[in-house]
Amino acid sequence: MPRTFVDLSIFLENDVVSDPPAFAPKIQYFTHEQSFSQIEPFFPGLKKEDLPDGEGWAVEMVQLSTHNGTHLDAPYHFHSTMNKKLGEKERAIAIHEVPLEWCFQPGVKLDFRHFADGYVVTAEDVDAELKRIGHELQPLEIVVVNTRAGSRYGNNDYVSAGCGMGYEATMYLLERGVRLTGTDAWSWDAPFVHTAKKYGATHDASLIWEGHKAGRDIGYCHLEKLHNLEALPANGFYISCFPHKIRGASAGWTRAVAIFDDALMAAR
Repeated sequence: MPRTFVDLSIFLENDVVSDPPAFAPKIQYFTHEQSFSQIEPFFPGLKKEDLPDGEGWAVEMVQLSTHNGTHLDAPYHFHSTMNKKLGEKERAIAIHEVPLEWCFQPGVKLDFRHFADGYVVTAEDVDAELKRIGHELQPLEIVVVNTRAGSRYGNNDYVSAGCGMGYEATMYLLERGVRLTGTDAWSWDAPFVHTAKKYGATHDASLIWEGHKAGRDIGYCHLEKLHNLEALPANGFYISCFPHKIRGASAGWTRAVAIFDDALMAAR
């Protein structure tokens, strides 16, 4: 089979629901017609009409969180320390410290679209899905979770859509050597609106961000706001998701891509 690519990333764009309003990206576009005032100070005496066709450059000014768009979360996002269960807790690594080998590995897709919004996936659910697809996890494989949220991207209910991965489900993966996971939902955990109801009834703070907090015990990364997972089979592909190199940051934007290549799979 010739090498093919499947884009797993959403756009960074204005006016499409991908985050709660207070955290939405903001992009200001300057066209070739609008940018002369930016160019002229570099070249005193320059007139707009002196430029070819009177056009300057196109450029954009962007206001972003490191968690806008499709991005990779570093262990530092989850907690200040990691790897408590591996012997001795360590300082959690930031995004510029994430091992690059974690970010280019064979992928495995778990199909959890049938779970209701707010459902917290268990270790038993993960085990049952792996048995259904006939896959035994290998260390460093990238495990992505296809939830109902993928079908709601751009709609007003996107942030509250989809199931989330619980602590035990996350640890099931990490204990088998997985170090990078992903979801097409806004968060690896169940949407906050659903967790808030459980917290309101129980006042049990361990329910909040329980999947993320698994990183305290075994450090790992996860992708959030993936897209197009419906196009993937259960396995037989690589995922490339190298994050932007932002010193000391809790996350980095990535163009996540699935790569189908028989030679690549044979070489693993």
